[in-house]
Amino acid sequence: MKSFLLCCGIALLVYVIYRVYRFQTLDHGLPELLQKGAVILDVRTEKEYETGHIEGSVNISLGTIRERYIELDPEKTYITVCSHGLRSVKAENILKERGFRHIYNGGAWTDLQKTMTR
Repeated sequence: MKSFLLCCGIALLVYVIYRVYRFQTLDHGLPELLQKGAVILDVRTEKEYETGHIEGSVNISLGTIRERYIELDPEKTYITVCSHGLRSVKAENILKERGFRHIYNGGAWTDLQKTMTR
């Protein structure tokens, strides 16, 4: 019984840490950026992208972003998304290292899609 409670406690702690991390790394004001023409950059794999995505989004997987970033316009505004929000943070940082100034973390693509339909 003790080990079960310990496992539940650890699982709860990991979940809370994850939610706090997502909240702190998620950029705010994304709907306004989208209205101003921001491009959604989906950094999931092609197979993940094919299972569902935000219409009009661009798909460059995190695994290829270091080579394919040259396909993007550094003057445009991009909102990175993925399945849960972790890869989008990494992609955001990689692009900022490459000189992109207008990069924002959109977190999970499904969450961003929900905010777009409100």
